[in-house]
Amino acid sequence: MPVGIYHERQSRQLCALHALNNLFQDPRAFTKNDLDLICKALSPRSRILNPHRSVLGLGCYDVNVIISALAKKSYEVIWFDKRKDPSCLRLDNIFGFILNVPNPLNGNVFTLPLSYFPIPDNIWSSRKHWIAVRKIGTNYFDLDSKLVEPAFIGDGQSLVQYLRTKNLSDQVEILIIVDKPTADAHAWENIDSPS
Repeated sequence: MPVGIYHERQSRQLCALHALNNLFQDPRAFTKNDLDLICKALSPRSRILNPHRSVLGLGCYDVNVIISALAKKSYEVIWFDKRKDPSCLRLDNIFGFILNVPNPLNGNVFTLPLSYFPIPDNIWSSRKHWIAVRKIGTNYFDLDSKLVEPAFIGDGQSLVQYLRTKNLSDQVEILIIVDKPTADAHAWENIDSPS
């Protein structure tokens, strides 16, 4: 693994937690308890089945939890417009990225008899995975918790190509993470850039 890079590995259904901690390069940025408290705050009347996490409360946090967690650290989420090319981004003004990517299931997944729960039949096949991408030093890295170690992406041009490839899929969403002043000034995007 590249020296000096914090990389949390996948545990249970906690990819959102891992993506946040990998993004901040801090194992204490957030805990499972922090994200569970955000779930409760988002749906205070949901005592057992909270819509912002998995049925058993093991993780699988949704985008609302990620947005709320980032807001607690004074960061905002910009949903990247898939109609645009990533070359329009002002990378120097962007803290990092969180991507929501397909999560093909394998035989290692623990499932329950679904007849006991009011869950759509396709929930297990439609689950997604959260990953963080961030510049560390002079290069960008894919900090996917399912990887054995961070994947080297390269410089800004390499990142644009990486994001361009991801953006081609209808099943991938790119979240741009910026501080509040950058979001307010719309300084994360080159306005004059062709889309």
